[in-house]
Amino acid sequence: MFAAVSQPRQTRVELLWWSGCPSWERALSDLREQMRAVGLDPDSVEVREVSTDEQADHEEFVGSPTIRVDGVDIQPPAGEPSGLTCRVYRLRDGRTSPLPDRQDVRDALQRAAAGVGSR
Repeated sequence: MFAAVSQPRQTRVELLWWSGCPSWERALSDLREQMRAVGLDPDSVEVREVSTDEQADHEEFVGSPTIRVDGVDIQPPAGEPSGLTCRVYRLRDGRTSPLPDRQDVRDALQRAAAGVGSR
């Protein structure tokens, strides 16, 4: 009798962007850097453009860039409407930024890599 061999769980990392947003490429670079830092393959990130209002509604896309780890937004929106717009993030020190707080990105990646809070 053979024992079942479990496959390691693959962390799904997505970056959704809109062409009118000047920050998405920097967000992708930062995301890949944080993925490397926690031992995830930076080339495995799924990069998807959101180009229509219908796509934005379907994706629950509240602005560019949006980063999701295992389907969970790294900074869940608080009732913002979906749409083709630039996103505004709240940094840990209270300032606003077009990019998410790097530590929020790293924390989400570390939790997923460890299998904590995954779906």
